[in-house]
Amino acid sequence: MPDSLITNALHQRLLTLDSHVDIPWPEAEDPFFPSRRCLDIPKMREGGLKSVCLAAYIPQGARTREGFEAATSRAMAMLETITRIGRNPEARLAASVTEIEQAAAEHWPAIIPVIENGHAMGEDLSNIARFRAFGVRYITLTHNGHNALADSAVARRDLGDGPSLHGGLSDLGRAAIFEMNRLGIVVDVSHTARTAMLEAIRVSKFPVVASHSCVRALCDHPRNLDDEQLDALAASGGVIQITAVPFFVQRGGSVENTSLENFCNHIDHVVQRIGIEHVGIGSDFDGGGELSDWRHAGQSVNVTAELVRRGYDEEQIGKIWGGNFRRVLKASE
Repeated sequence: MPDSLITNALHQRLLTLDSHVDIPWPEAEDPFFPSRRCLDIPKMREGGLKSVCLAAYIPQGARTREGFEAATSRAMAMLETITRIGRNPEARLAASVTEIEQAAAEHWPAIIPVIENGHAMGEDLSNIARFRAFGVRYITLTHNGHNALADSAVARRDLGDGPSLHGGLSDLGRAAIFEMNRLGIVVDVSHTARTAMLEAIRVSKFPVVASHSCVRALCDHPRNLDDEQLDALAASGGVIQITAVPFFVQRGGSVENTSLENFCNHIDHVVQRIGIEHVGIGSDFDGGGELSDWRHAGQSVNVTAELVRRGYDEEQIGKIWGGNFRRVLKASE
């Protein structure tokens, strides 16, 4: 049997999971028809991508009452859209690992709601329970720009940010993590400042995730995790989901000059540094993620092919392609 057929068969056996994809907003393209976007349901089926975390992305705005209200309102509207996608007859909403696995067994794409940027809750902890009612499984503490919960890896001077606002987490941020732990929502440390990330690991009772990040040893960008951060992540039982944003993969990276070979170098580094149990895949499709040979979800088998080429076996690839991330979800449940 040709190698490509063997790889395709292996890929189809995997319960693949992409831990971070943005949705269009405010326009709402129908995801059940082919589109120009990197991810839609036809591309998921074409690429054997079984499950995906769809993110309600909240851009950082003013830390004022009006700013908080606008962020929460947007988050609720986006979550309504995401859950509507998951409840369409052509997909399944998956708010637990059991539901993810059941959807895959029944050959339905699984839609997992998540939130990118804790600014969505404003200063009101009760909003976290409202988000959980939509099935939200992780909340990214920050985006670009400090918020009321934590410092960001990338300060926003246009919003008046200095290098640091809280020195890591704020008191509200620590309280938010306690509430997320209580409700079974995973703490996501992508985008957070190094200080906030390390503190979040100490505060959280359960493993944390970096849902879409890369390795700083290979690409020196403040959004990426250094080796000490990787060590702390592993000690907590957490996982880093390597992202396909070219300029996080390599300095000067673009879609044209950045490939799965560069991307998988980050996976190799994590495996060699902290072990196969602590790495996964979070493309950031439709939010900046796109590589020369992985331009959309329909090409997801190419990731598996590159991992096979590097000598990873089926069990290891299964861990990378979602098994490790599901373990973190399960721990929070």
